[in-house]
Amino acid sequence: MIPKKIQDAINEQIMHEFSSSYVYLSMSAYFQSTNLPGFAHWLMIQSREEYSHALKLYNHVIERGGKVELENIPKPKADFNNPLDVMKKVFEHEQKVTALIHALYELAVKEKDYPAQVMLQWFIEEQVEEEKNANEVIHLLKQVGEAPAGLIMLDRQLAARKAE
Repeated sequence: MIPKKIQDAINEQIMHEFSSSYVYLSMSAYFQSTNLPGFAHWLMIQSREEYSHALKLYNHVIERGGKVELENIPKPKADFNNPLDVMKKVFEHEQKVTALIHALYELAVKEKDYPAQVMLQWFIEEQVEEEKNANEVIHLLKQVGEAPAGLIMLDRQLAARKAE
């Protein structure tokens, strides 16, 4: 049986993961509206990954005999300044999620919830990758600068991202 403190904390994290999915879906829509389908594709895949992360947590609670209680998801921002602004927000968001995962792991250690620690180890490793991926796009955007041709080439590169 899952400890109540862990169950409640994971339920909150489920909301954060679904919220992340929603945030990235909104960013994807922004890029569709600015005729950058590669960026939109990259963020659509990101949105789907976050949704799958929420389900991984959801299943963990269910498999351990707990109760999933879904919380409200905040409305995401819909307007952005430019591609670099969006990707900086992606990176900042991933850093926030990393801090949430670390806090959840610390709680699992404190509560001596070993199954949660094992499951959360996957999330810790995933967050390293998430931050790295967002940061790489930021660096590429900085290299491209204001050059439209460079932005179009980067958009095509991001369109090649495969779902994991």
